[in-house]
Amino acid sequence: MQAQAQGGHGGQGQVQVPASEVFWSLVHKADKKFSKIRDLPYYHRNRQEYDAYFYKVFKVYTQVWKFQQENRHKLVETGLKRSEIGDIASRIAQLYFAHYMRTSQASYLHEAFIFYDAILTRDYFNFHSHSNASPHDISLASKHLRFISRFLMVCLLLNRREMVQQLLNQLRLLLDECKRTFKETDFKEWKLVLQELVRFLKYDTNFMNIRPLRYSVVLDTFSDSLSPHNCSRNLRLRDAVLASYHHNEVKFSEVTLDTFRMLQCLEWEPCGSFYQSNLTKNGQNGPSAAPKDILDPTLPPNPRKAVLYRPSITHFLAVVATICEELPPDGILLIYLSASGARYTDTTSPSPLGSVLERLDPSSEQPEECSSALNSGCLHFGTRGNGGINCIYPSDLVPFTRRPLFLAINGAAKGEMAAILLSPRSSYHCTSTGSPLHSTGSLFTVFLTAPLQAFCLLLCISDSDVEMDTFVKAEKLISSFLKDWGVKLAASDSLHPVWAQILNDPFLRRLVLRFLFCQAVLALHAPTFNKDEFVPKSLPALPPSFLPSTVLCQTLVMQLANIFGATNSFVFSDSVALPENAYDRAEANCSDELNSECGTRSR
Repeated sequence: MQAQAQGGHGGQGQVQVPASEVFWSLVHKADKKFSKIRDLPYYHRNRQEYDAYFYKVFKVYTQVWKFQQENRHKLVETGLKRSEIGDIASRIAQLYFAHYMRTSQASYLHEAFIFYDAILTRDYFNFHSHSNASPHDISLASKHLRFISRFLMVCLLLNRREMVQQLLNQLRLLLDECKRTFKETDFKEWKLVLQELVRFLKYDTNFMNIRPLRYSVVLDTFSDSLSPHNCSRNLRLRDAVLASYHHNEVKFSEVTLDTFRMLQCLEWEPCGSFYQSNLTKNGQNGPSAAPKDILDPTLPPNPRKAVLYRPSITHFLAVVATICEELPPDGILLIYLSASGARYTDTTSPSPLGSVLERLDPSSEQPEECSSALNSGCLHFGTRGNGGINCIYPSDLVPFTRRPLFLAINGAAKGEMAAILLSPRSSYHCTSTGSPLHSTGSLFTVFLTAPLQAFCLLLCISDSDVEMDTFVKAEKLISSFLKDWGVKLAASDSLHPVWAQILNDPFLRRLVLRFLFCQAVLALHAPTFNKDEFVPKSLPALPPSFLPSTVLCQTLVMQLANIFGATNSFVFSDSVALPENAYDRAEANCSDELNSECGTRSR
């Protein structure tokens, strides 16, 4: 039987159902479907089945949202509260965010922002704006707190720092008000949320976000096709697993500082004008109930990412196995693990998986040594003292080398040799910053995601020490050199096929080039000079023409150090000298758009 809201123009004999009954029936149906999809893991088999179910849930909520818009007056008359409208908008935003986490499609993240922003603008959960709400309605206050927390995560991922500060202030004020109003209620959990956020923002500063961590077609001007030698196929980064476990690590919700940076590093930055015009359009018209592409349609999709916070070993292996099973023929999986290795005495020393594998030589002809190395080192993903139950060993990842991998394992592959970037065995830390050890996250990770900021951290240079013109000049220099390095790397006759087959992927190419920069800087830095444990390594080895001892690498480090007046902090060969104007080369090869892009973000 077709239901029609009361007040409609139904035909003879047709039952007229009150608008409130139709509405709450739709809400019940939508909430029932939402509860099922909310509990699904972000990575599981049969992604197509999940996508189909997501669109079913989304379709129902679209009907609910449209119905309440068309019948708002009738529904309010029958008792519909503003907070209940906010509940619907919040559920839709949660759907968008969850689908972003499962697909990495940025359009869903921006749609989540639009709905959360509408909730904020219209004060759906602010009990002071509710004429029929009690000032002691703790359920409404709890909804308001949860809404702010969820909106904060979306704003952080979108790098909307002004909105983050606005929400942080609201969270402080609301929590203070709740403690005064509901004196008998313990808000310890929300106090911890506030402390987490303040700590996160303290170390993920504006200086760390002067330029986007995401891949920008404006700033990361690399060639689309490098045609490397010895390349039998071109692989693309399709999936990534990002996980970390450290004692007292900096995090917000279940995203740590390291995984937060890596997550952004493996995505495309929206185009400026195209992105802004879409936000303006959506802001004028109110929330939209359908996904829209806000990215340049010519860009390929972002690789999917599984962000795992302190996973159990069995859960981690299950996620990797699921992803490998569904990896397309031309796909490659990146695994990033940040945890303390068995060789370290400092339990807070962050290092992605790989530092315990340095002894694994792809040219080794002694399988018994390789087997011993595969099981002698590990990373701790849990408390120590429980044997191997909380440890990830290199041998745990050997079965997954049947597919192309970008991780830290070698010597016992099952068909595919992995591309490996090994973090340093020991992490150097600038002691004059006054911050706790490694509070800024893994220095190696910062080099991979924000190389210029990592260079400054290494030299104890803070944001107050850097003029924007100086930063832009240094950024241009790095961009110019790394672009040339990419061309030279692809043209090298000694480039291993493992590296050749991934150089056409922009995300992996950028990681490799930044790794080479990191290797050169740490090898030439005076406090770590000739100290092998502080220098990252790659397996298979990258061409010798990119060793830190070469003029190619030393020239970049010397010119960059000269910009900051820090040439004495490095050890250079006598054959390397600054040109008369160290910046002509950078100025000639870099787009002027870099200046405006960085300047806009700094403001």
